[in-house]
Amino acid sequence: MNQQILDLLVSKGLLSDKARTIAEDLTSRGKTLQQALVGGKYVSEVDFAKSQAEALGIGYKDLSDVVLDPEVVNLVPKQTLQTFNIAPLSFKDNVLEVVLKDPQDYRAVESLEFLAGERGWKILVQTAPPSQINKVLKSMSGLQAEVDVALEQAKGKFERKEEVEEKGSIEDVIKGAPVSRMLSVIMRHAVEGGASDIHIEPVGNESRIRYRVDGVLRTSLSLPIYVHPALVSRVKVLANLKLDETRIPQDGRIRQEINGKNIDFRISTLPVVDHEKVVMRILDTTAGAPTLEQLGFRKQYIDIILEEIKKPHGLFLITGPTGSGKSTTLFSGLTILNSDGVNISTLEDPVEYYVAGVNQSQIRPEIGYSFATGLRSLLRQDPNVIMVGEIRDKESAELAIHASLTGHLIFSTLHTNDVHGLVPRLIDIGVEPFLLAATMNLGIAQRLARKICQFCKEEEKIPESTVKQIEAELVDVPKEYLTEVHLKTPHVFYHGKGCTKCGDTGYAGRTAVAELFQFTPQAQALVEKGFPKDEFKKEFERQGKLTIRQDLILKALEGVTSMEEVLRLGQEAVETDDEPMDKDKE
Repeated sequence: MNQQILDLLVSKGLLSDKARTIAEDLTSRGKTLQQALVGGKYVSEVDFAKSQAEALGIGYKDLSDVVLDPEVVNLVPKQTLQTFNIAPLSFKDNVLEVVLKDPQDYRAVESLEFLAGERGWKILVQTAPPSQINKVLKSMSGLQAEVDVALEQAKGKFERKEEVEEKGSIEDVIKGAPVSRMLSVIMRHAVEGGASDIHIEPVGNESRIRYRVDGVLRTSLSLPIYVHPALVSRVKVLANLKLDETRIPQDGRIRQEINGKNIDFRISTLPVVDHEKVVMRILDTTAGAPTLEQLGFRKQYIDIILEEIKKPHGLFLITGPTGSGKSTTLFSGLTILNSDGVNISTLEDPVEYYVAGVNQSQIRPEIGYSFATGLRSLLRQDPNVIMVGEIRDKESAELAIHASLTGHLIFSTLHTNDVHGLVPRLIDIGVEPFLLAATMNLGIAQRLARKICQFCKEEEKIPESTVKQIEAELVDVPKEYLTEVHLKTPHVFYHGKGCTKCGDTGYAGRTAVAELFQFTPQAQALVEKGFPKDEFKKEFERQGKLTIRQDLILKALEGVTSMEEVLRLGQEAVETDDEPMDKDKE
């Protein structure tokens, strides 16, 4: 069979005669043909899978968007699935469609045929690219395996409302039900997988569980829709929300001990058609804030930040969309200043990191404890440094400026698109330009770019037109940021091909990309004039700082991130308009 596959690849011009000879030599030494060809990068995994399918007379399947149905998976004994690496895809009209990791394994085929003969089924065997099969097989283990146990116990328990009512209060039923275990498993796997958010949402006849990892949402699990109301109710019980209120959104918090650590979950429910959706923001308050170096800031940036945060008073502001790491960067700065001789207080919603020596206060708007009221109180606490989680309105902005004018260093965030938007945003909510000119020290706009997985990192071929565009943009990069890596030609770019270490995404972790602006005497004069954008650009260039897009390009050339991220985040940074974002938009 190997010879037939090799013949097909050669006849299609996908494999050279020399590579064929090497592959034949490797297989004679014990390697599989797939290991020899795909592992040796002689052919792509897609071309190999298609040729293998053609030679064997079976189907080829693209699994990139496949989500396994637990009911179909359960049709085949677990031991059979694990022994032969089989992924059941669908069952219709007595035909079980499966994908085999090794379709040349006659034992796997015989095992399936025996099962089909016993049950009166037919088997449709297919194959797919190895990385896609690995991803699907991985999804069958771990989370799915644990949830299936609870799901089997819960089946039918919540299908009829009257069955719940017969057993007493819904709180008691939910607390003692298998769905409690199900939710615990979902929360634990999210934390272990490094997710920042969990989405529990109704989609057709399913309850879909998605995790946001490294800024990207991915489906991790699909459950029968009859479980969804019970799952939402369990979340509400833990978060002390009203179980019988499904018409309006509710917010709450859960603290769970997971793997020996106290993890906070910020809960938000939203009424949708026929059901409710739940989003759970994961906050590992025990982790501690990373350093600026660990966040990925350049040495030049760190030197500027250290210079500015060591000033005795003024405003240090960070801007960017939700999830761009603003709070983490602020805490990295606070950690540097944290010492016996400095009184640091914070107002947060929510508290994301617990830092010894810092007085951290949780905002509670529902009882009238807002950023503005909290800031008034903090000014009577003899602080040196104050962190306000977010400047949201005129009152909190004016109080922050008043505090900086009276000798305090203020750290805070704003929602704007870029560093230029900081001043117009504050003016837009009612702050006088002359007050801003007297108080602003440093502005930072940042994003988080996904880092290439170091276990599957490889060179990537980029279209010539894109390379030329990058080369043209490098001309405008300030010379102090350019190194030999950035200047050598031809330029080399990288990506992650996907592996088990990164869940076949090609990425692992994130790095900060940013633009900084110092409010020098020249910049302060511009602030008093309303901060016109054309003059801001001239001052930005005079200061010799990088834009977010330039920082992204340099990190792509350094092999930290990919061109995919440059295009995703860099274009967003280029296309932002001049208008400040709506103050309520998050």
